[in-house]
Amino acid sequence: MRLLTIKQCKPGMRLAKKIFSEDGIVLLGNEMELTQRLISRLEACNVQYVYIQDPRTEDIDHSPLISEDTFRIAVKEIRKNFAAMMIPAPSHKPIRRPFIAKPLKEMMGLIIDDLSDNKDAMIMLMNMGIVDHYLYQHSLNVCVYTTLLGMSHGYSRDEVIHLGLGALLHDIGKTQVAIDILKKPHSLTKEEYEEMKLHTTKGFELLKDEPNFPLSIAHCAFQHHERIDGSGYPRGLSNNEILEHAKWIGIVDSYDAMTTSRIYSSPMLPHDAMERLYAGSGTLYEQWMLAHFRDKVVIYPVGISVKLSTGEFGVVTNYNASYPHRPIVRVLMNEAGEDLSMPYEIDMSTSLSTMIIAVNEDDISIKK
Repeated sequence: MRLLTIKQCKPGMRLAKKIFSEDGIVLLGNEMELTQRLISRLEACNVQYVYIQDPRTEDIDHSPLISEDTFRIAVKEIRKNFAAMMIPAPSHKPIRRPFIAKPLKEMMGLIIDDLSDNKDAMIMLMNMGIVDHYLYQHSLNVCVYTTLLGMSHGYSRDEVIHLGLGALLHDIGKTQVAIDILKKPHSLTKEEYEEMKLHTTKGFELLKDEPNFPLSIAHCAFQHHERIDGSGYPRGLSNNEILEHAKWIGIVDSYDAMTTSRIYSSPMLPHDAMERLYAGSGTLYEQWMLAHFRDKVVIYPVGISVKLSTGEFGVVTNYNASYPHRPIVRVLMNEAGEDLSMPYEIDMSTSLSTMIIAVNEDDISIKK
């Protein structure tokens, strides 16, 4: 199994993982042979990465953070409840929206149970194999990543549920932002950006009176763009004025926004996004939180192609939980670009002189 960008895919390659619609329905199954038409359609739907079959890496498997059943239930619940928030209120009377606490708490229970089953779970990219709706995908990603951080940090189950719900609903206010602003393919004007920033306030208004939710969940929507140096919005809060849950969500929200494809930008790979986050250490984000986040992120996703400092090319086969920036790599080509008849693996946690110097270059061919 290999992880490729959609731009690296070629007709004749076969999928190694399913492709899902925004509401959790399987669009393309395992073994599906890609055609140029399918590749173009996936690219148009903002699918940026796919898993491809390759006999040399057929034993490599990507274990998702949550099960396929939990994923399908979660996407369905997010789509249903977020879509209900988008219904405009009649001018003559307030709209009655469905209570969302019960189904979303049940969904959070499934996510926590899945993560609890894997004590060594690490944050791995989840934005492969699902077609756009960015808001739904982003909300689920941030929820799962933040929940994992809360569990590993030692929060109680109840607090993890509240943290996860705050993460899930942090961008709910975007359901009240004009669709042409949300989907604008170019930079926003100053006026449009000010309108976009209102999603924090609108999210708080949507959630503050929700039955069976603590007010902290509404404040996560309100504060996730606040920064510890006071440079954030909407109120310019700083340091301890910002809810701890909102600080976690602010880090994960920024990371997922950078590593997820959007209309106006291509995704970064995790190591590039982490470098960008660390530029804000101690000013935008708490240093201790960033350090914990760094220790829980798989910097180089399983299946991705890498070039080593030796000049050789290979594929990441696994990660080291204690050293997530130094994975296990299967070398497939020598420094001259020749396929090896007997590929071998390097554990970079012990081969300290070997470094990854490039990621996802086009040098490694796919065998059929």
